[in-house]
Amino acid sequence: MGSAWDVIPQNIGLLMDGLWLTLQLSACALVVSIPIGILLGLLRISRNRVLSFLAVSYVEFVRGVPLLVLLFWIYFVLGKWLKLGPFLSGVMGLGLFSAAFIAEIVRAGIQAVPRGQMEAARSSGMSYVQAMRFIVLPQAMRKVLPPMASQFITLIKDSSLVSVISVVDLTLVAKNLVSTSFRSLEVWSFVAIMYFCITFFLSQVIRAFERRYRVSE
Repeated sequence: MGSAWDVIPQNIGLLMDGLWLTLQLSACALVVSIPIGILLGLLRISRNRVLSFLAVSYVEFVRGVPLLVLLFWIYFVLGKWLKLGPFLSGVMGLGLFSAAFIAEIVRAGIQAVPRGQMEAARSSGMSYVQAMRFIVLPQAMRKVLPPMASQFITLIKDSSLVSVISVVDLTLVAKNLVSTSFRSLEVWSFVAIMYFCITFFLSQVIRAFERRYRVSE
């Protein structure tokens, strides 16, 4: 008679496929969220009150809405209209959700740069855009890269919610295995270990990155 844990080696291929799709989904969502988040972060501190208000409204709205609800809206409304499908709907939902948090990271990073840097650049003849591009942003990016990397870890964990819109990620694979094997404790324990291994590995990479590029105050 086999062990209760036999369900894991018998289905390890399915679990690894689910993990691979989870990582793909998270990486694609990060690619979507970074440019949107950077743009929103810049608009948050814009002198144009209309643009700043729109950026603040987006950030506060998205951060105040559960990710699950956002995924439902995109998949069942926008996704059906644009024919996105489950995977692209998941990417867009995670990307737009993560962009709101990246916007706050970028805003904080820019505001952490001493104001004298901008004043010195402007006094040397640079325009506001030139000073932001060549002086402020390079310094801000070094400050925001570690927390943005941490956001990727959060994104991986948040991606487990895309199973509700039929994306065959690690979580949905686990749900299907539980429904067929009735080994919920074994399956979910192993899935938790898989998530932990991925996030722990990435956290160690981030810590090494922070030590390498720590900015002295």
